[in-house]
Amino acid sequence: MSQESISYADAGVSIDNANLAVAKIRDYARSTFNERTLTEIGSFGGMFSAMFPDMAEPILVASADGVGTKLKVAFDTGIHNTVGADLVNHCVNDILVQGARPLFFLDYFATGKLEPDVTASVVEGMARACRENGCVLLGGETAEMPSMYADGEYDLAGFIVGVVDKPRVIDGKSIEPGDVVLGIPSTGLQTNGYSLARKLFFEVGNYNVDTFVDELGSTVGEALLATHSSFLPEIGPLLDSGKIKGLAHITGGGFLENIPRILPNGVSVEIDRGSWTVPPIFGLMQKLGNVADQEMFRTFNMGIGMVVVCSESNSYQIKDHLKNCFDIGQIVSGNGVVQI
Repeated sequence: MSQESISYADAGVSIDNANLAVAKIRDYARSTFNERTLTEIGSFGGMFSAMFPDMAEPILVASADGVGTKLKVAFDTGIHNTVGADLVNHCVNDILVQGARPLFFLDYFATGKLEPDVTASVVEGMARACRENGCVLLGGETAEMPSMYADGEYDLAGFIVGVVDKPRVIDGKSIEPGDVVLGIPSTGLQTNGYSLARKLFFEVGNYNVDTFVDELGSTVGEALLATHSSFLPEIGPLLDSGKIKGLAHITGGGFLENIPRILPNGVSVEIDRGSWTVPPIFGLMQKLGNVADQEMFRTFNMGIGMVVVCSESNSYQIKDHLKNCFDIGQIVSGNGVVQI
């Protein structure tokens, strides 16, 4: 009894589509390469020169993250060329807080059925952000896994490696009472709190992604897809100054969970809530769900994307350089808590 031959494609995995996706993204990745890049896209491993003759003791700093359920907004709007940039910028900011500048980035893209144009659009955003941050998109993985994901959906993760000279590491150890806390504005929700945001807008408020909201000056989808900014262009020129004592990227956990991560023993932070203008999207969400202040500040960035801690004497020069920042609080004696 003869049986029809069954292929990998019959199981839902198209090697041809994978090859087409790689062909589409190759030029995007190459556009980020520099003189340290030693391999081509498609190699089993990406190779990158580790020579740092201008550093006394180079320290590699690595981090990994994802975009979370912000991806659901990308699926609903059909806009895929921003979440890749969100991913890169988030990872850049996470190593920036220790004084590191990015070297290279790797991504993981997984989906049930590979759509080469969607994959290419996501990678386009990654490549754009990598170029803007002086970071090489060294490689990654594209996985097609039938039945693992709903139709039209995918997951995305990123891995970054940067470098800082050991004498320039920013670790928060010198933070002391009397220091000043500065806040650099965010562009919307960045990449955190989207499970609650989506519940508030789409379930409680009965909005959809195309609903135009006067208070936001945009559709809900546009507001929720606002790109997570990289703070490297603003903070980078200050990294070697020795004037920054601590940096906190306000991501998942908001103010209440992230700022304590950089505090030494014996200090706390007092935040003056009225010292900056909270963007309307946060007020709207709080109103929609009658969300408690504590929950808002523990879930969202509330309009502050990065916190800078410095001495009062250095704060004037830092503010002059940053231009767009706020005096949002001060360091006090305490046990590592954030008081708002």
